[in-house]
Amino acid sequence: RLVESGGDSVQPGGSLTLSCQSSGFSLRARAVMWFRQRPGKDLEVIACVTSNGNGGPEDSVKDRFTTSRDNPDNTVYLHMNNLTPEDTGNYSCAVDRTWACPAASLEIWGQGTLVTVSS
Repeated sequence: RLVESGGDSVQPGGSLTLSCQSSGFSLRARAVMWFRQRPGKDLEVIACVTSNGNGGPEDSVKDRFTTSRDNPDNTVYLHMNNLTPEDTGNYSCAVDRTWACPAASLEIWGQGTLVTVSS
């Protein structure tokens, strides 16, 4: 399974790092995607990270978000800076069957972690 963590309540301008960690299988050779579900909005793609750490955030957030991964620890990270209230939502990750981005064969999803940005 996949487990996200790191969600919290922060003030505008704050930063958070979200983690997506697998248990029971290795992420080493797989691409991982990050998604966001904002209140009342459709699910949106936030980032895709290839097995060797390439790829990264979508254009809409790449000036504030970055990605990284620790393959020995089976963890992929989403680093978020300069957060705004519009970043509030449930952030989830999913693992692909292959190593590449864009990921087209997502097969395991996490439950998500909640990020709230408000003053």
